[in-house]
Formats: sequence, C-alpha cells, structure tokens
Amino acid sequence: MTGRVNIRELILGILLEINKEGQYSHIAIRSTLEKYQYLEKTERAFITRVCEGTQENQIRIDYIINYFSKVKVEKMKPLIRELLRSSVYQLIYMDNVPDSAVCNEAVKLARKKGFYNLTGFVNGVLRGIARDYKKIPFPAKEHKVEYLSVTYSMPVWLVVQFIDQFGFENTEKMLQASMEQRPVTVRIKEYLTDREQVIQSLKMEGVKVEKAPYAENAYYLSGYDYLPALTAFRMGNIQVQDVSSMLAGEAASPQKGSYVIDLCAAPGGKTICVADKMQGTGLVDSRDVSEKKADLIRENVERMGMANISVSVHDATVFDHESVEKADLVLADVPCSGLGVMGKKTDIKYKITPGKQEELVELQRKILEQAACYVKPGGVLLYSTCTVCREENLENVLWFTREYPYKLESIDDFLCEELRSETTKQGYLQLLPGVHKCDGFFLARLRRIE
Repeated sequence: MTGRVNIRELILGILLEINKEGQYSHIAIRSTLEKYQYLEKTERAFITRVCEGTQENQIRIDYIINYFSKVKVEKMKPLIRELLRSSVYQLIYMDNVPDSAVCNEAVKLARKKGFYNLTGFVNGVLRGIARDYKKIPFPAKEHKVEYLSVTYSMPVWLVVQFIDQFGFENTEKMLQASMEQRPVTVRIKEYLTDREQVIQSLKMEGVKVEKAPYAENAYYLSGYDYLPALTAFRMGNIQVQDVSSMLAGEAASPQKGSYVIDLCAAPGGKTICVADKMQGTGLVDSRDVSEKKADLIRENVERMGMANISVSVHDATVFDHESVEKADLVLADVPCSGLGVMGKKTDIKYKITPGKQEELVELQRKILEQAACYVKPGGVLLYSTCTVCREENLENVLWFTREYPYKLESIDDFLCEELRSETTKQGYLQLLPGVHKCDGFFLARLRRIE
C-alpha cells in the first residue's frame, strides 16, 4: 500500500459514508476514487473490492463478529464497527492479504482515529476470528430463514417475503446468483449495423465475445480494460444493457412510424432499443425527472447515432395534457426497489424497507395513472420494473386493469421458446436471477381497449 495515503483509512471513510450517512455505495466509492485519481490501479481495485465485498457480505460478517465479540455489532461505535467489518472481509475473503497485516493495520487505524482504549478489543476480536473462524456454527439449512439470511447476507424480512412468493429453492437460487459475478452484457444495434462485423471488431481488440441467452442481439463481453475505448462502443454499435431490459423492448414491439413515450427513460437503454426497432422512423419521446438524467440519455443517444429520439425533462407523476391519447406505445419502466439487480448494487438490499416498498407502490401507481391517459385507444402500455416483488409487479398490473380500460395480452410472439409459459401467454413475465440467466425483471404488455 502507498505511503502517500492510507488505503484502509479511505475504505473506512467510504463505509462510514454508506452506513452512517446513508450514501449509496457506488456513489461513495466513485467520489473517493475520483478524488484520489493518482492511486495505482491495484490500490483502486483493492478499495473497490473491500468496500463492495464488505457491503455485500455485511450480515454474514456481523454474524461472525458477534460470535467472537462480547459487544454486539449494533452496540459498537460506528467507526469501530466499520473497521471490524472491512477487516473481517479481508480475513475471510481475501487469501492474498496476510492475517497479521489485517490485524496490525486495523489496530494502527483505531489508534490513529483516537480509539486508544479500544485497540486491544479490535486486536482480540480480529485475531480470534483469524484463528478460529472455521469453528463457527453457522445456521443449518433446516432453519430456512436464518440460514438464507446469514449465508447470503439478506435481511430477514426479505428472505421471508421471497420464500412466501417463490419458495425456498428458488429463493436460494436468487440469493446465490446475487453473490456471483457476471460479464457485461451488451446489445448490438440492429438497424444499419452488421452484427458479425461488430463481433469481429470486438474480437480484434482482444475482447472475449459470447452469445447471451433470450435476445437475438445480446452478447457477453469480457477481457477488455476500458469499454468506452472499444471501437464498437465509440462508433455506437453496442449499448450496455442486461438481457432482461432488452426483453422489454422485444415485448413492446413498436411498429415503424410510431410515436412512443418513454416516461422514466434514463439511462436510455429501452429508448434506444425501441427507436432502433423502428429503423429510423417515428419518434421516441424520451423523458426523465431531472436535467442530469436527461443528459445521460442524450449522451447515449448521440453516441448511438439515433435520429428518431427527442429527450426532455418531465416528472412522470405530473400529468401532461399535451400527451393525452397521442402515443401508439408508452413505456413505463418505473422506479422500484431494484431487488432484481442486487448482484450489481451491493447495498440495495439494506436500503429498502417494508415502508419504502409501500411508498414505491404508491409512486408506481401514480405514474401508471398518468401513463394510462397518454395511450391512444388500441395502443399499448409496456409496464416494467427491475425488481422481483409481487406488490410492485403483478399486483400493480392487476390493480391497473381493474381501474383502467386495459387488458393484458400475450407476449409469447415476442419471446424465445425457452421463456414462454402460462404467464407469458397471459401477458406478463417475471424473471428471477439464478432461475433465469439474467437479472431479475418484470414486464407486462397492456392493450388499451377503448
């Protein structure tokens, strides 16, 4: 580690910012790395891995600490708590870091931060874990909720919700998948693009390209250093997008010349996918709530060279009189709990609460109320989320069809055989990480009937 800055002190600061001040982990990590841009690549990687790993495994780490400490984690001073958590992550999950170094650095950092009287406590807990970690009696599988919670660091209330909705086996598959790394998924542009030439271009730059499932133009990329440096990216031939999100574009199935409103569009993946499918015709009115989000959409639209997209700032909960019955297709990919993408957002499972989930359902329904008015009679509303919670997904759709003149219609014609089921015949699809080969996602195709 560099002598110019204490790397573990930076990690401690990031974790305090996340868990004490409530910042999102990716923002806290990014802002620190931007501030210390001069750090070596290995040091930056160390910071990222320890911060993300500590967050991802936090409940299991707390269980380990509580087994060895008389003072339980929730009773500890925030700085000592985060210092122990990050140190335990290094002890348990990073074989290349010597145990003695972890313990010694933690003690030094506790002393540097003014906790002289707790250095012995920190040292004792960490050395006990380093010595006797394998003796810990973790919850047995027959104790289903505690086993899943501790094994996969998932809050108990979410484990209970998932088991109730998906059963024990599917829940374990979901939680296991959320802990695994997957390669980046991209969608190769369809219109005026030669797919094979794009693939060859990527391979010539040393990128490993593998076909991803479910969507024709979906591919996994790995083995590159910096995605924006790749020719295919700079030329606007590929867009980072999970397969699950691509399927929303498939199910939307826009017709050439259509007028489409994308209500919550940032960063623009579905906007671009739908515009691409219209082959340069029609217009996608791509909207989001802030100028910052609109700029993000514009950046991707310009890079991809899409001329049939307009971007504007509009709050999807605010009624737009000028859009009433104007759209052939409305995309409502609403804000949600994000529990289908836990593998990419390591702290999202700790941020959500039952109360916040209820608030999200209210927000989602408010957006749907506005969206219902924008679709022409006979037009289509495509509802989607990147979560797995029934309350935010199917229950919202069933509520919507009771309150508004819409009906679900089959999406089988837009999906590969592998994804077709009784629910897709009815008009909706729930994807589960670990059960399916993609992120968790929900989509439903709704036809306005008057």
